[in-house]
Amino acid sequence: MSRNYEMMFILRPDLSEERTRETIDKYKQMLGDYGSTDIDLQILGKRRLAYPIQKFQDGIYVLVNYQSQGEQVAPVERSMRFSEEVIRYLTLKLGDRKEKVKEEAPDPVTAEA
Repeated sequence: MSRNYEMMFILRPDLSEERTRETIDKYKQMLGDYGSTDIDLQILGKRRLAYPIQKFQDGIYVLVNYQSQGEQVAPVERSMRFSEEVIRYLTLKLGDRKEKVKEEAPDPVTAEA
């Protein structure tokens, strides 16, 4: 069964635009190679970090949403861990949308009766 995943990673701010695109494409391709589908990639741009990471004050944020079986998480994160370009990464397994349906609040008019 395919599950929804969300991955965010932060690239070094001093990368050229071409090198940034190559790095992002590398991880998108890697996800595809491991059978991930519905890969939705958003480049959020250069933003200020909450605290310095490897002496960098800023980073290029990239958000990726995709569906997969789960075997892609370890190899992709291993690749990011040893990458010079990636300074932080995080992958989250999202719950099924059916599980997140909230109960409707009682109607105040009928609740008082």
